[in-house]
Amino acid sequence: MSSSNTTLLVGGRVHTPSSPDATAMAVTDGTVVWVGQDRPGRALHPDAEVIDLDGAFVAPAFVDAHVHATNTGLHLTGLDLTGVRDAGELLAAVRAAATPGEVLLAHGWDETCWTSPRLPSRAELDDAAGGVPVYLSRVDVHSALVSSALLDLIPDAVRAEGYSPDGPLTRAAHHATRRAAYAAITPEQRERAQRAFLRAAAAAGVVSVHECAGPDICGEDDLRALLRLAAEPGQVEVVPYWGALADESSLDLARELGLRGLGGDLFVDGALGSHTAALSAPYTDRPDTTGARYLDARTIADHVVACTEAGVQAGFHVIGDAAVTEVVEAFRLAEQAVGHRALASAGHRLDHVEMVTQEQATALARWNVTASVQPAFDALWGGADGMYATRLGADRAAGLNPFSMLAAEGVSLALGSDAPVTPLDPWSGVRAAVHHRTPGSGISARAAFNAHTRGGHRAAGVNDGVTGSLVPGAPAHYAVWDADELVVATPDSRVQRWSTDPRSRVPGLPPLDPGAALPTCVRTVRAGTVIHEAGATDGSGAASAAPTRA
Repeated sequence: MSSSNTTLLVGGRVHTPSSPDATAMAVTDGTVVWVGQDRPGRALHPDAEVIDLDGAFVAPAFVDAHVHATNTGLHLTGLDLTGVRDAGELLAAVRAAATPGEVLLAHGWDETCWTSPRLPSRAELDDAAGGVPVYLSRVDVHSALVSSALLDLIPDAVRAEGYSPDGPLTRAAHHATRRAAYAAITPEQRERAQRAFLRAAAAAGVVSVHECAGPDICGEDDLRALLRLAAEPGQVEVVPYWGALADESSLDLARELGLRGLGGDLFVDGALGSHTAALSAPYTDRPDTTGARYLDARTIADHVVACTEAGVQAGFHVIGDAAVTEVVEAFRLAEQAVGHRALASAGHRLDHVEMVTQEQATALARWNVTASVQPAFDALWGGADGMYATRLGADRAAGLNPFSMLAAEGVSLALGSDAPVTPLDPWSGVRAAVHHRTPGSGISARAAFNAHTRGGHRAAGVNDGVTGSLVPGAPAHYAVWDADELVVATPDSRVQRWSTDPRSRVPGLPPLDPGAALPTCVRTVRAGTVIHEAGATDGSGAASAAPTRA
């Protein structure tokens, strides 16, 4: 069994269902071949390269099931608006960052957290930008403040739904200006941003991301550039999605680029923060609107049918209860067209699916629909005094993101960040899924961790039963962490005691209590190749992704 191509990790704490007290793991040619204790490992693999872990925690690497690479990279390398606290600070930040000859894209402002909710006027933004085209996306990325110089690139935007002569743009006007902003960035800006994103993902212990691209998000050129970078050795895997309805053109693109699906951010509605999520009753703080619904049940059903017949995963961005109702009705129509077996076998998905009832969850589980969810949304905006409660009232807000109910009804969960909406920080996502701000809506640490590892692979169609686990035969996708003592914990007393009993052989996880220090990534490995090593650089000060075996 031993081989010079084998790496043997010893002296660690290995998260594996096959042996909860494992300290060692052997990897040959990118595959886990053995897990167990140090002494047997050394005896079985005498010629292996030995790496002493010095007590580090080894676990399956994370999958982030919803990201926007270029937008996140621009956020990481450029202007970050998450820290501004009023209009004056935002304008000062724009004035300092605006560079003649380059469009300025920045992200993260959230007026619900400001000392004063007043937004800057377009005239004020124009003055700060000094003639530079500026696109400043709100934290939910469903509205944006833009400069006149950017609007000059798209004169038709002033006639589009959601246009405002002075305030944020929403709906179709926002989509048009976002397309123009991304089309205006230079190839150098794009490459810098995408490389920064891939480095940050690897440094967060992430081995695979689901890129939710689309014509209303970043454009085809952007996706092609990202896939070229991701094909380089030593990079995070990029699973591509394209948010467009199925037609001859989009299906051809799916075949050409190997898209996993036509979905991800194929918008059925908008977002709660921008008052564009589609609701069945008006917003509490804006009783004049119920949001925006972009697709109806018939259109959604036609897309699901076309994708099912083409062997392509269908998916949708869906948040509000009116939008979820439309999607569920559409799946019923699709079942009538293609039959239950074909529909369930296709493994379609919904992203966000924040306002879903138990009856709807039961139906989604029957159709084998995966829910790609973002627990950090609840951590940021949930609770009785959060943004959701402001938008919807406390009673409606308490029903959002019901992870425990979805899991109990049999809906497979895949966790993600929707970066840059929330940071690339998977351990924080796991903690947020456990410590939900609505009591009873959280899931166990074990379930959350599995949803952020195996669940992400399954959502991308990898159903071999081993990928995302550290067991013999699995791809060696893992991360090494500096972590505190491991615990086997449950979110509340309703979970049966046997699940915390050492005799149950449940592998432990780092403590996830609020305020507890989360693990620090030491190394990230994809199929046996190191894609992140803490402290390593590429000569420019950036973390290196030079591939080595591990």
